[in-house]
Amino acid sequence: MVQRKLPRLSALRAFEAAARHESAKRAAEELSVTATAISHQVRSLEESLGVALFVRKPRKLELTAQGRELKDVLENAFDNISTAVERLRNRPQRQAITLSTTPVIASRWLLSWVCMLRETHPNIDLRIHASHEAVALDGVTADIAIRYGDGRWPGLVAEKLLENTFVPACSPLLGVRDVADLPNHPLIHFHSPSVGSGPIDWAGWQKLAKVPGLDVSAGLVFSDETHAVSAAVGAQGVALMSRELIEDELAAGRLVQPFGPEIKGKAFYLVYPENRKNEPTIQAVRDWVMAVPGGVCTL
Repeated sequence: MVQRKLPRLSALRAFEAAARHESAKRAAEELSVTATAISHQVRSLEESLGVALFVRKPRKLELTAQGRELKDVLENAFDNISTAVERLRNRPQRQAITLSTTPVIASRWLLSWVCMLRETHPNIDLRIHASHEAVALDGVTADIAIRYGDGRWPGLVAEKLLENTFVPACSPLLGVRDVADLPNHPLIHFHSPSVGSGPIDWAGWQKLAKVPGLDVSAGLVFSDETHAVSAAVGAQGVALMSRELIEDELAAGRLVQPFGPEIKGKAFYLVYPENRKNEPTIQAVRDWVMAVPGGVCTL
């Protein structure tokens, strides 16, 4: 790396201002120093260069040929520096924000619409924290979240996003048409902290349906709901799933709901700290989530 042998920047600034104004006094006013300080800096620069930069006349400084050459170079250099600084200063700052949600909400509903946020707020860097656990919205672990519950979390604003109606569903390839067919096929189970052990499980469903000969303890068990959906689409059994999260599969015929009963579960809510509700980044992500197709509210 070449080491630059440059005079002091303060001396170069003093000279450039004095050359531009042809006056030590006006240069001093621009730089908020005294005219004596400008004269001292210019003489120091001349001594370091070994050339005279000005012909000093009463009430006027006249550039020498060397001074004019240095003035032109410094004007271009300072103009370039000023342009670069203004460009950096005016460049919008990137904002990072972490949204925590369950894996199934992230993969099956939210991620397909990240483009909407990127188009309207290109300077927001969205980070998705996928977990079944409700994490702290402390600005470190997460800032905003989508949670499954009753909508009551102290200190948090909660806005309903999705209903959560659990229905039996399976691939049409299984040929399941009646509730009496259910004991002849594997049950697909999903257990996680977000859903818990009841009543939204096959045991709870069986209390309502009372299907003879149905063993609700048998079958395939997954800890990730997205895997349970994939297994159902793959004709591996019959799953009890949130209808709102399999709407695409139902509409396309990859899954069918052959019978009931249906069980109303707790809804999904968008939540964020009450004391941060007016922050622009929180509001931007809030508006994006609320506008995602399939939510309760669209803007």
